[in-house]
Amino acid sequence: MKIKPPSGAIRQKKVLGRGTGTGKGTTSGKGTKGQKCRSGYKRKIGFEGGQMPLVRRIPKRGFNNSSFEKSYQIINLSDLNRYKSGQKVDYEILLKDRLVNRKNQWVKLLAKGELNKKLQISVHKVSKKAREAVEAAGGEVQIVKEHQGKKIIEGQG
Repeated sequence: MKIKPPSGAIRQKKVLGRGTGTGKGTTSGKGTKGQKCRSGYKRKIGFEGGQMPLVRRIPKRGFNNSSFEKSYQIINLSDLNRYKSGQKVDYEILLKDRLVNRKNQWVKLLAKGELNKKLQISVHKVSKKAREAVEAAGGEVQIVKEHQGKKIIEGQG
C-alpha cells in the first residue's frame, strides 16, 4: 500500500515574471505602482496606511514603575514540613528541592497550612501570621536583605 497525499494537496509553484503569455508577467501579480509593488517592501508593525495608528489614538494614563518592582516567589508553611526539625532552610536549599527557581531570587513566606517543626528559615519577606506560626513551633525567621550583591541577614550588620 502506497501512502500519498490527498488530491489537491500538492500544487505547482506559481511562476512569476516570465512574460505576458504566462498570465503572471509584467507586474508579477503585485498590482501597479506604489510602495507595495517595489522590491524590499516590508510593512511596519502597526502601520495603518497613513491613518493615525491605534497605539497613538488611545490615551495614555497613569504611571508604570515596574522596572523597580520586585516579584516574589511564594513559599507556604505547609511546604516546609518536608525538612527535619532544627534544620536551617534558606534560598539554596529551597532551590535544590525545587520549591523556588532561579528566575526570581526573592522569596516570601506565607502562612498557608501548618508548620509542626522547629526550623531556622532565611527568606526575603515574611507575613506576620507566618512569622508567628514559625515562632510558635519553636523556630525562628531571619530576613535576608541584599545590598550590592552581598547578602546581609537582619540583625547581623
